[in-house]
Parts: sequence; structure tokens; C-alpha cells
Amino acid sequence: MNRHEHATQLTQFRQEVYQNFNKRADALMDLLDALSSQSRAQSVVELSLESCFRREHTSVFKAIASYSPKWMSKSLAQLAAPYLPHPRQRPFWVLGVDTTPQPRPYAQTLKDRSYVYQPALLQSNKPVTIGHRYSEVALLPEPDVQQGSAWVVPLSCERVSSAEDKELAGAIQMNVLLDDPTLPFHNQLCVEVGDTSYSKPKYLFANRPKSNLVSLVRVRSTRTFHRKASPSNRKRFAGHPAWYGAAFSLHDPQTWHAPDEIASTPMTSRRGRVYSVKIEAWHDMLMRGKRKPIHIPMHRYPFTLVRICLYNANGVLAYPQALWVIVMGEQRGALSLLDIFTAYNQRYDLEHFFRFGKQRLLLDDFQTPEVEHEENWWALAHLAYLQLWVARPYAENHPHPWESSLSASNTQSLSPTRVQRDFGRIIRQIGTPATLPKRRGYSPGRPKGTVLVHRPHLPPVFKGFT
Repeated sequence: MNRHEHATQLTQFRQEVYQNFNKRADALMDLLDALSSQSRAQSVVELSLESCFRREHTSVFKAIASYSPKWMSKSLAQLAAPYLPHPRQRPFWVLGVDTTPQPRPYAQTLKDRSYVYQPALLQSNKPVTIGHRYSEVALLPEPDVQQGSAWVVPLSCERVSSAEDKELAGAIQMNVLLDDPTLPFHNQLCVEVGDTSYSKPKYLFANRPKSNLVSLVRVRSTRTFHRKASPSNRKRFAGHPAWYGAAFSLHDPQTWHAPDEIASTPMTSRRGRVYSVKIEAWHDMLMRGKRKPIHIPMHRYPFTLVRICLYNANGVLAYPQALWVIVMGEQRGALSLLDIFTAYNQRYDLEHFFRFGKQRLLLDDFQTPEVEHEENWWALAHLAYLQLWVARPYAENHPHPWESSLSASNTQSLSPTRVQRDFGRIIRQIGTPATLPKRRGYSPGRPKGTVLVHRPHLPPVFKGFT
């Protein structure tokens, strides 16, 4: 596609987003453009100082309060569907699932705050904070589409309440996306990648009804799995046949048997370091299930256990511990060992997305006592990121004078930050569907003698051991 076609595509996307707003569409469109092009705002209200926002600062909060993504005619994934890059080198789609915290330690009137995980900057500190947690599902494009830039395409973002299980909330999001016939990966082979928290039986069992879904999740090196019981030992004693055979402890190499498959490949990091990757796989492994609070028969779902080691140029392990990954699903055999390594290696692009969202899109900077308004802001920030993704082919690279190492002619590998830097120029060229504001008088303000009711202070929810 040439530049004119990219501009037409971006204009159509913006028109569709504008028509999808049901209230205060003009103010929301201006706010979306201000967020997509901002370069200096440190708070949400400072977005009113951007040239794209042509209204008063009070319209920022009115627009956020009126934005209801749950009542829109199209969801975030449906808006992104026409612009999702189809896989070309691999025969499957890769979806990443993860959670990220929204710290609100001082919002004493905000509902449903709980103790959530947050990475600690200092090793001596506890990695917890008080606030909310959001679950994210995003499409991870192929590396040749990104061309060196860590892009993802957000498809679903939901707040996880204090009474919910964050992993099961991600399973619900994944099932909703896979059941949507309007999305291009409906009924096609999909691979979900997740961190160690998604390797528990409850989450893996929740996704097994989907025959076109393969779960690729990391496991801790302290876990113990089992081989399948040999046919001679299945009816050795009274009772039901034996399901589990010899133990396979990840931390004890003496319990390992010879791998069923081995592969190796070279890898070059983004910093230019060359590694040798060794991949070992053990097929038809089992993990123990659960009986309470619900019955989870994990013996019915064998998986492939994969061990990945990175060696530097001197043949020494680059990391002291190996990476253990399990691959579970009916079509797990369609993935080669190299496919497993490259697919899971892309999971870290979600971390780049969270960092960019919180640093450049003010994802966790909206201070409000209303839970609904906070959820609206998260949805609007994700929509701004999606707009940057659609505008990526049309954007130009404008490095600062001190960024001499960046070629100004390279427009195909622009990072989200560089697309955001150029988005103001894009808006001036293609225009906006939002109309100019018209003053409708001056508000009289609150009647004299109005007494505002103080919001009650709510303690954070503590989920202890029961």
C-alpha cells in the first residue's frame, strides 16, 4: 500500500471510532487525538493543553464520564479486526494474556481496592500495592511485521475485581474473543502465551473446550510432573487404573528421562548479542489435578514439556536457570520446537506495551473516586494505542538532533513512541471528524447553600488464607 492508501485507511478507522461513540463524540474524539499526540502531559487534565483538544479542561472529565465502552456497538477487538495482520510465516495466531496493576494507595474513597502485585524497585521491599488489577489480552504480530519494534494489538482489557481470580478472568476474555465470528482468527489455530501464574490447573482446564487453542505457558522450576502410567501398572491394584507414572521433578535432573525431541537454533538479541538456543521436549506428560472446590481431571489432558537454554558465544549458559514451558492443547503437535520458542519469546512484548501505556498514554495516572470512570479511561487509552497502530504505516520518523543514530528514512520500524511524536502532524493533514465546539452559555454553578456529602472512606479488601 502507498501513502495515500494508508491515509485513507486511517481516515476510515477514525470515522468508525467517531461513529462508535454514543455520547459527547466530539469531545471524546478530541481527547483521543490529544492522548495519541501528547508529548509533555504529566496528568490527564493537562491533555486539555494539547492543540488537538479544542475545548475547556472540564470537558476532559465530562467526556471520560460519558464514555461507556460496554454499551458501544463495537468492542475494541471488533474495531481492530480489519487491521489485524494475518500470519504468513507461521500457521497460527499468537495471543498474549497478562495482568498489570493500577496503584491507588491513597484513594481512600475508591471502591473494591485490594492488595495487588506490583514489581518492587528495591529487593528489600514487598512487591505489593493497594489498588486495582487489569487483565489484558492482545495479539502479538509476527516479528517481520513489527520489524524490530515491540508492537502488540490490544483486543480486550477488563478490570479484575477483588472477588475474582485474575487468571480465570483472562480465560473468560480469551473465550469471548475465540467465540466472536467477526474476528479473523475465529475457528483458526491460536496459541496463547502466559507467565507462570497461568500454569495452574484451574486456568489450563478452563480453556480446554476450545479445540483450536493451544496454551503455551511458563512453569516454575520447582514444579513436579509425571509421565503416563505404563499399561502394565494401570490395573496392578484395586481401584481405578493408575493415571500417573514416574515423577519428573524440574529441580532434580535425576528424575528426567531422555528427551523425545531436541532442536537448536541461533538467536540474535535486539542489542546484537548472538546466542545459541537449545530446546528439549518431553511429550505426553501429565500434571496432577484438583478435587476441591471443583473437580479438575488434568490426567485427561497430556502436554509437551519444553526446556529452553541459552548459551553465549563461549558455550556458557547465559542465564543460571533454564526456561521451562508447557504446551497443552489438542493441536499442540502442529507447533515445532522453534515455533514454541519464538512464540513464547514474544510474550515480553506485553511488558513493553504496559510500560509505554503507563509512561506515554497516562494509563494509570487518572485519579478518580469512581470505579466506572477509571475503567472508561483504561478503555480510552487502549483505543489511543490502537489508533497509533493503525497510523504506524503512515507515520514519519522525526528524530531529535541528538538522536543521530536513528535514520530519518526508516518509516517501517517506528516504535509506538515515534508514531506518537508524529501523530500531531498526521491529524493536521488528514483532519478530524469532530466538529468545532460552540459555547452554549455559562453554567450558573451550584446553588448557594449547597452542602456536598462526603464520600465514606473504604478499607482495602484483604484476601487472606481461609
